[in-house]
Amino acid sequence: MRRLQIPELGGANAAILHRPHATVVALTRQLEAIGLQAVSYWPDLPAAARSSDYLFLDVDTAYDDQFPWPAGQAPMPTIALVGSEAPGRIEWLMNFGADAQILKPVGTGGVYSALLIARATFDARAEMADRITSLRARLGQRQTVVRAVALLAARGKSEDAAYDQLRAMAMAWRVSFEEAAERIVSNAGPQESDHG
Repeated sequence: MRRLQIPELGGANAAILHRPHATVVALTRQLEAIGLQAVSYWPDLPAAARSSDYLFLDVDTAYDDQFPWPAGQAPMPTIALVGSEAPGRIEWLMNFGADAQILKPVGTGGVYSALLIARATFDARAEMADRITSLRARLGQRQTVVRAVALLAARGKSEDAAYDQLRAMAMAWRVSFEEAAERIVSNAGPQESDHG
């Protein structure tokens, strides 16, 4: 497991999606003290806000159509500002997928740790999504290798011999094992592929 490090926050920017309120003033004050630039929006978050490093949002009034992305797919770490613990609001928050939270009213602390936790959670989720994508791709490639070996074996070879032939083809073509398998499968006729 890799060791987490505290990121440099100075110079980063934060979008705040919250109606004009004392919460926005207190939050902006803390962000500026940390070295972030803050811009507040209401009632909708413009597409340009996608380039923000962080997003703070008011869970009490938020709804899906305020965001220029699907629920759970924010392109930056998100911090929920939670005032109401009504079940419907908490359910919305869980489906939105915030990375950290601050309970309202926002006072003189809590923003720094929320930024760090949100960044770590967001990065871990992105890393996990990349791993899942990679594993799915590898699984798909393994199925292609099995089909290619089956196609070669259908020509009267043993599975081991077909596997060795696939390896030799990959080396001769100077491509990866999986790419060679893909070529064999894509070049097989429809009937031959069905039998494999």
